Amino acid sequence: MADELRAITDAGVDRIITIAVSPDNLATVLNLCDEHEYIWGTQGIHPHEAASWSPSVAQAVAAGSAHSKVVAIGEIGLDYYYEHASPQAQSAAFEAQLALAAERDLPVVIHTREADADTRAVLENHARHLRKKGVIHSFTSSQALADYCLSEGFHLGFNGICTFKNADNVRAIIDSTPIDSIVLETDAPYLTPVPYRGRVNSPRFLPLIAEQIAEIKNMPVETLLRAVRRNSMALFFADQ
Repeated sequence: MADELRAITDAGVDRIITIAVSPDNLATVLNLCDEHEYIWGTQGIHPHEAASWSPSVAQAVAAGSAHSKVVAIGEIGLDYYYEHASPQAQSAAFEAQLALAAERDLPVVIHTREADADTRAVLENHARHLRKKGVIHSFTSSQALADYCLSEGFHLGFNGICTFKNADNVRAIIDSTPIDSIVLETDAPYLTPVPYRGRVNSPRFLPLIAEQIAEIKNMPVETLLRAVRRNSMALFFADQ
């Protein structure tokens, strides 16, 4: 762990947000926040885990969200690509956590896959209550959903997928997304960028994602990095 954190900081990354996804890792995220001064976290239940949503889990997410280093509710949303939970269970967990984010005045980290229409329908009920909006994480959805989310004030998150040979659709979304609405992310330990696919992903590879996005946006990588850092700080750390 110490060697990996050193490699991450050597790559120029000075803040990490580690993401909660299930009842089993809510406390793990909080412990990492407590143990490392430059790690922050989220609290939330991923749509794959939506069948586990219950009053006790809701209470745990709410309690964890009060931690001083929790900067968002997430990862929440809808995923119809896999069938780990029914659409009804996913929607119930998604809406409850959006309501919690509004109550706690926290941004959200949203996962959506093969669920564009329902994601938009849910957000149409909740976006106006979210002062800080949030990020549509690992964006691979349609231009129409991108346009809607941007119009509502959400950021779009891009990761190693943008370096993949078959990801022209993602690069097209990046090209059309204003620079002040982009954040960089990893989805670690998954989606390691080229040329390191097959290895465990890490924030140490964020410079490769920045280089690819800077190329798409036809701007110096230093300019891109200044912009996305400003975006991330405003989204997640404005009140820190």
